[in-house]
Amino acid sequence: MSSPIKCSELIFFVNGKKITEKNADPEEMLLNYLRKKVRLSGTKFGCGSGGCGACTVMVSRYDPVQGTVRHFSANGCLLPICSLHGAAVVTVEGIGSTKTKLHPVQERIAKAHGSQCGFCTPGMVMSMYTLLRNKPQPSLEDIREALGGNLCRCTGYRPIIDGFKTFCGASECCQNGEGGNKCCVENGSTHQDEDADISDELFRMDDLLPFDPSQDLIFPPQLMLMAQKQDGGRLCFQSDRVTWISPRDLSDLLELKAAHPDATLVVGNTTVGPKMFVKGAYHPVLISPGRVLELHIVKRVKNGVILGAACTLSMVKDELERAVQELDQEKSKVYQTLLQTLRCLAGKQIRNMATIGGNILSANPKYDLNCILAAADCSLLVMSKGGTREVPLNEEFFTGFGKTSLRPDEVVLSVHIPHSRPWEFISAFRQAQRREFAFSIVNAGMKVAFAEDTDVVESLNVYYGGVGPTLFRAAHTCEELAGRSWDGELLGEACRLLGDEVTLSPSAHGGKVEFRKTLTLSFLFKFYMQVVLELRERGVSVSDLPQEYLSALKPFRNEVPQGQQSYQLVSENQSSEDPVGRPKVHHSSFQQATGEAKYSDDTPTVQDELFLVMVTSTRAHAKMISVDESEALSMPGVVAYVSARDVPGQNRRMVFDNPEELFAEEEVICVGQIIGAIVAKTREQAKRAAAKVKVTYEDLSPVFFTIEEAIQHQSFFNPKRKLERGNVDEAFEKVDRILEGEIYMGGQEHFYMETHVIIAAPRGEDGEMDLYLTSQHSALTQEVVGLALGVDSNKITCHVKRLGGGFGGKVMKIAPLSAITATAAHKTGRVVRCVLDRGDDMLITSGRHPFLGKYKVGFMNDGTILAADMSFYSNGGCTLDQSPFVMEKALLHMDNGYKIPNLRGRGFVCMTYLPSYTAFRGFGGPQGLTMMESAVHEVAVKCGLTPEQVRDINLYRDEICYTHHKQLFSARDMVRCWEQCLERSAYHNRRLAIAQFNANNRWKKRGICAVPIKFGVGFSKWFFNQGAALVNIFRDGSVLVSHGGTEMGQGLNTKAMQIASRILKVPMSSIHIKETCTGNVPNAAPSAASFGTDAVGMAVKDACEKLMKRLEPVMKEYPKHTWRQWIGEAYCQRISLSSTGFFMGPYTDVDWDKSEGMAYYYFTFGACCSEVEIDCLTGDHKNIRTDIVMDVGRSLNPALDIGQIEGGFVQGVGLYTIEELQFSPDGVLMTSGPTQYKIPVMCDVPSQLNVHLLANAENPHALYSAKGVGEPPVFFGCTIFFAIKEAIAAARRESGLSCSFPLNSPATAERIRMACIDQFTQMVPSPEPGTFKPWAIDV
Repeated sequence: MSSPIKCSELIFFVNGKKITEKNADPEEMLLNYLRKKVRLSGTKFGCGSGGCGACTVMVSRYDPVQGTVRHFSANGCLLPICSLHGAAVVTVEGIGSTKTKLHPVQERIAKAHGSQCGFCTPGMVMSMYTLLRNKPQPSLEDIREALGGNLCRCTGYRPIIDGFKTFCGASECCQNGEGGNKCCVENGSTHQDEDADISDELFRMDDLLPFDPSQDLIFPPQLMLMAQKQDGGRLCFQSDRVTWISPRDLSDLLELKAAHPDATLVVGNTTVGPKMFVKGAYHPVLISPGRVLELHIVKRVKNGVILGAACTLSMVKDELERAVQELDQEKSKVYQTLLQTLRCLAGKQIRNMATIGGNILSANPKYDLNCILAAADCSLLVMSKGGTREVPLNEEFFTGFGKTSLRPDEVVLSVHIPHSRPWEFISAFRQAQRREFAFSIVNAGMKVAFAEDTDVVESLNVYYGGVGPTLFRAAHTCEELAGRSWDGELLGEACRLLGDEVTLSPSAHGGKVEFRKTLTLSFLFKFYMQVVLELRERGVSVSDLPQEYLSALKPFRNEVPQGQQSYQLVSENQSSEDPVGRPKVHHSSFQQATGEAKYSDDTPTVQDELFLVMVTSTRAHAKMISVDESEALSMPGVVAYVSARDVPGQNRRMVFDNPEELFAEEEVICVGQIIGAIVAKTREQAKRAAAKVKVTYEDLSPVFFTIEEAIQHQSFFNPKRKLERGNVDEAFEKVDRILEGEIYMGGQEHFYMETHVIIAAPRGEDGEMDLYLTSQHSALTQEVVGLALGVDSNKITCHVKRLGGGFGGKVMKIAPLSAITATAAHKTGRVVRCVLDRGDDMLITSGRHPFLGKYKVGFMNDGTILAADMSFYSNGGCTLDQSPFVMEKALLHMDNGYKIPNLRGRGFVCMTYLPSYTAFRGFGGPQGLTMMESAVHEVAVKCGLTPEQVRDINLYRDEICYTHHKQLFSARDMVRCWEQCLERSAYHNRRLAIAQFNANNRWKKRGICAVPIKFGVGFSKWFFNQGAALVNIFRDGSVLVSHGGTEMGQGLNTKAMQIASRILKVPMSSIHIKETCTGNVPNAAPSAASFGTDAVGMAVKDACEKLMKRLEPVMKEYPKHTWRQWIGEAYCQRISLSSTGFFMGPYTDVDWDKSEGMAYYYFTFGACCSEVEIDCLTGDHKNIRTDIVMDVGRSLNPALDIGQIEGGFVQGVGLYTIEELQFSPDGVLMTSGPTQYKIPVMCDVPSQLNVHLLANAENPHALYSAKGVGEPPVFFGCTIFFAIKEAIAAARRESGLSCSFPLNSPATAERIRMACIDQFTQMVPSPEPGTFKPWAIDV
């Protein structure tokens, strides 16, 4: 414990209100402070590490020197409250509300349908609000940059941009559009459909609130006075664990560093903060030098720029942009190179907080700036009490990962960045998992200087990050190349030398060893070409550079996604008061945009509430010898340790004859299995104590994690499934050709923005307990909690207001988590809250099943497929969960839209020692569909046809068709989607243009792909196809609807209100949906399978029709009464104004022995075409354009349906390209947060994303002829995958290689690059399998 000191008084403002904190805790972050102490819950907890943007706030500070107020967006989860002395904070609640007045930012994101689940919306709003405070008329590029640090898992980003680009000034129109098109600011496309009833307007621009910057909150005058006084006193804050000291000036800082040489310096907290929150790092003394003016200096000197070490990366960027504008191009090359990297480095919020000094001293080779600064011969001014010295910023400064050569008492005062000199050329390169907001896999800074007017190398600097534990300089290579001419011979020698000098163990941390070594060569080649071009411009004779090489030097431009959306208008005969079929905004969107919408963790804490943190296994398969919780129980604030012995009812339950335990009792079967839980007074206390629970293990055999290993061990869950149509073996004897292949498809993390949350509140009598939680299947949770507590389900009530995203991940896993939390509440007799950290959520709850598909296909030379035999292997993990149903869905979708007369599929769920995989949007559909599309793609290659030709040849086309499981359907609308998609996308013309592009470009290649889809909607188990609702009408005429579905962003409640409005003939404003509650609507089916609206909507319709039937006599008797008068009269006549509604869906089931059955309620059809461009040298790719035509029947709400299509597609883009789960050979999940696991951001969305709802489509099977559409679009991400494969094939063709090659999903930069085999990949030898332990494995 730190020795007591006199603590300072912390003063800052929140939303214009003064906060005075006399006992500020140095470990408390602003996010927690806002939510728990100020009771402002609009700012959300998403990850705790600055990786999602859900916690974005605006911070303002007054600069007394400049006399200006600086506004910047920041991550509340990384802002220590102690750093906010003298600052003003504005949260989403501070700019507007539905109770007072909306801010235009809030209104426009809502009206543009940019808020679905809404959890990310406050962060989006605050990023945009901050931009407007600094720039009232932003450009589209400004908006793109401002939102670069904000993730959204629901919308696909396009509607968010549509709302925000309305703030662009008139001068900014068409800056991101195409010539001749409408102004980009106008919502709607230029496509004029021949049908007059087709609309491209999803929201109107003419009734938006005007934006008036003068109405924003002013900066508090008291804070201006505080800043101007500059009393210069040292600030000290202390808790029982940590001391925070903010020195008054530079001399005070040096005194402190001398007295506390091991103290950690904190300014932006972007490196220290995540380590404290995620990894539990402990720093007893923190020194915050943010008030030291010398650390903020920005000075131009004769030969360069001096930047104070505490200058934020945003300030550095601004200063370098000014320098580039004011200096000759020859002098500013270093600054241009730095800017190129700064624009894609982290998100805007992080750049606003992180400092250049902190970035350097973090000594992390994945941080890009050090390579450039070292290559540019920058230097550091370092100071201590003993004096000042200048230190070269080179490889010698970095002594190891996270270590530098600074002495403990020294601080970095400033960085000197020199001007570039004549005949000096510098470039930077990086390749990351995602082009923006991601650490680089490998980065490089390279500088060469030539003798004047020659191509002779005087000096060469080549630095790499990501090829070792610290910054690496290719010293030998640089020395050997000095004095040589810059020509092809030099390049060849450089690659040879570099290949020898860059050494990485096959087991190196981070894996991807061959890829990383290849990137070092690719970057060098790019640098070589860049310098050749610049030398040529100067008239120096150098070797030729083919024209087709030049495009490799153009980096992909990150653009704001735009597009066209069209849908069919409702009939002119439909009443204007009937909302069905109209693009109504999500009913909670305005509350979501203001932060008023409440999620589970927004429930205010109550007195004596406790917090629970799980204790999980660190071994994959082991016997637990002992569990020692004594140290944990002795820690401050800890109340209890909960384990299997505390479960009053059943700790173990059977799921289809397979046991599942709440707490592991004797044996653990995966890393991340729950052993126990710590219950403490605060989250932080519980986390610290959980880390102190000591578990002694005895490892058991066998232990394996991959599908291949499970096959070797014959480790499969039952049942094994098979479907067969025709005679496959006989057909193989009659075909022209046969091919065999396989494809592996990796898993996917749900990454819902809101993690799992449970609040268990004992009621104190009869064993009653209320749970407020994040569940897609409340009835199951109720049942499991009841079993655990040993009480009947009628004593357990589950409440769900809304979810911050679900995607299937909150169907099953929430039940045991809730039971554990309820057990803790039962044991302590107090309210217990559990909010999983992002890392724990990813570890414990798992995600989409990895699949291995093996196929044998028989086909004719014209591309007609006559037979296919497919085997599907999924990694189910250690328990059954929903794996059999996922496999069944894969088998039921393996035909996609193709009439293959002889088709056989076998499904095997592998049991491995990983956390059990679970439901995910699309269930097994995408996996089953992808296996078939992979086979179709390979058939096309063998036949010399385009894949689209093979798809077209094999499509179901008849009005009467039967699936391979003998379910009747009509293919008419699927064929219409397919044909319209090809036409709207101009597929044939673009394929010709792509061929021309590929012929003219060696190192950039394009590909295009179009696929159809036939996707079953509903549950293949009939008992889930049901829905229930309760509709109450109150005497004032207001209507309350309750139903068993869960609102998670898909707009279920909005559609339910539209349906009720139509039947009852009352406005939607008179209808309210309070929550999902098992006490109101029991035994509800899960909200899943794209079936929620079908089930709930029909139930609501049924209840409302019953009420209208009761009211009919009253209405006839008093025809001139108003609705309210009718209700009053009905009440007086003792007519029941409450009604239940029920929907019993059709009987669906499959007889697996006979390979037949009606598996689905109906099919949703669609087609998608995507074009991509790849960089063959780095593996980077850009999604250029996507066109989707979707059959949703008669849409209940076109805006919501289009939002689901776009959001599902972008989630699919992640599944098939960048989202990669990595496990160690010991079964440890290493991608356990947004730092390691990347979901799509704005730059991953196709620059042009067009979605058209098929007109004149009907669906006689469902409510108002509509169709469910939540799941099918995920599969359309495969169009990006197969377009990438076509682009790779073009590159391979140019190298004389086969166009038939394996490519597993996701098509990451690594897989793309290594499939584009060329002279550089061939310089990197592959290690012999089995001779080393890989860093990561494909499970």
